[in-house]
Amino acid sequence: MATYIENYHDWLRDAHAMEKQAESMLEKMAERLEHYPELRARLLQHLEETRHQQRLLEDVIERNGISHSTLKDAMSKLIAFGQAMGGMMTPDEVVKGAIAGYVFEHFEVACYTSLITAAEQAGDHAGAEVFRTILKEEQAMADWARDHLPQVTQQFLQRSAAPDTEAKK
Repeated sequence: MATYIENYHDWLRDAHAMEKQAESMLEKMAERLEHYPELRARLLQHLEETRHQQRLLEDVIERNGISHSTLKDAMSKLIAFGQAMGGMMTPDEVVKGAIAGYVFEHFEVACYTSLITAAEQAGDHAGAEVFRTILKEEQAMADWARDHLPQVTQQFLQRSAAPDTEAKK
């Protein structure tokens, strides 16, 4: 049976791997976008936030005397690569990517919500504050994704209906 602290430490490692996956997904999608400048700009902004979140997580991990999981980090990057490759094969890549990003942001919101409680139960109140900060950024990105999904979809539909116009990216 795992203790509060053991679960908390496992979830810290998971959060680090999750942010590695987010970094890979954001990089791949942003570098492929050509015709959706507002979406690309927001993805690049969130990529910088994600890198900062990784550093914050690494500080919490180090302060707790644990190491992040190299295997989990590698597997997360591999999953993100597979998602990017799969998306490239669809004619509606930008819409599917925007939907996947929206879903992933909500996954992150849920993880940090849970991690805040775990940190508090484990007595890491400073860690809980870090996660509240990250949670605000993830919620802001999830809200942005929700609010802009109709616009991205509309742009895609207009581009795909126009002759000799690339719409997918």
